Amino acid sequence: MVEELVAAGAAVASAGALYVMSAARVVKQYERGVVLRLGRLQSRVREPGFTLVVPFVDRLRKVNMQIVTMPVPAQEGITRDNVTVRVDAVVYFKVVDAASAVVQVEDYRFAVSQMAQTSLRSIIGKSDLDDLLSNREKLNQGLELMIDSPAVGWGVQIDRVEIKDVSLPETMKRSMARQAEADRERRARVINADAELQASKKLSQAAREMSEQPAALQLRLLQTVVAVAAEKNSTLVLPFPVELLRFLERAQAGPPPSGAPGGGVEQASGSGIGQAPGSGGGQAPGTDGEQPSGKDGEQPSGGGALQAPASGVERSTAGAVEPDVPSGA
Repeated sequence: MVEELVAAGAAVASAGALYVMSAARVVKQYERGVVLRLGRLQSRVREPGFTLVVPFVDRLRKVNMQIVTMPVPAQEGITRDNVTVRVDAVVYFKVVDAASAVVQVEDYRFAVSQMAQTSLRSIIGKSDLDDLLSNREKLNQGLELMIDSPAVGWGVQIDRVEIKDVSLPETMKRSMARQAEADRERRARVINADAELQASKKLSQAAREMSEQPAALQLRLLQTVVAVAAEKNSTLVLPFPVELLRFLERAQAGPPPSGAPGGGVEQASGSGIGQAPGSGGGQAPGTDGEQPSGKDGEQPSGGGALQAPASGVERSTAGAVEPDVPSGA
C-alpha cells in the first residue's frame, strides 16, 4: 500500500513538474507578453519576469518595446520645380501598445517601412529642390507627421524621421556650381566697388588737406620713394614734375631763333661755281659772257647758281682772288 502511494506521489510530482515546465515563460525587460487564449486576446499584458500560461491553451506573443532604427530605401521622384532627385531617409520608432501591435496589424515593421517609402515619395513631389537641400528640418517634421498618423492605430509611435542624402544628376550639380560661383563673383565685385568708393572718398579728403599745405605733397612723395627703395630691388623712382614737361612743350612750339649762321657768305664748292679763269665758268658780271635773264640784273632763283658778292671778288677753288672788274668794261 505504501509503495502504491509513493508511486502515485511520484507520478503526480512528475506531472506537476512537466506542467510547470510547459507552462513557464520568461519575459525580458525590454519585452511585453500578449496572451491569446484559444485565439482570444487576454486583457492583461504580461510584464517582464517569470509568468505562467496554460499549456496547449494559451499562446504567448512577445513584443519588443525598444526603439527600432529602420532605413528607408532610396526613392526617386520629381520635385515641384521639375528636378529629378533620389532621396533616402531613416525612421526611428517604437511600440507603445503591445496588444495593438499584435492584433491591429500583421507585421508592424513592414507596415511602417511601406508607409515611410510612400510618404517620402509624396514629400518629394510637394517640395522644391531648395527645400530638400536647405530646409530639411521642416521636411522631416512633415514626413514624421505623415508616417505617425496611421501608425498610432497600430500601437507604434514614430520617434523621428531624418532625410539622409539627396542625390542630384551631374548636370544639375554643375549648374549649381556655376550658380554659386557667379554669386560669389558678384559679391566680390560689390565688395570691391564699395572699397573703391570708400578709398576715393578718403583720397578726396587727403587731396583737400594737401592742397592747403603744398609741403605735404612733397613729404608724401618722399615717403613713396622711401617705400619703393626699401624693397631691395634695382628699380629707382625719380619724381619728375609735370610743370617742367609743359614748359618744354611750350618752348618747342615757339618760333625759331633769328640770324641763322652763313647768311650772305658763299662757300666754294666743286659744282663749277667760282672756278678759276679759263675753265669756262665763274665769269665776273658785266663781261662778254652771257648775261643772266631777268630785270635790272636780277639773278634767277634756282638751286646751284649763287649771287656774286657786292665787291665783285670771286674765290677760286685754289683760294686766289681776282682783281675787281668794272661793270662797264
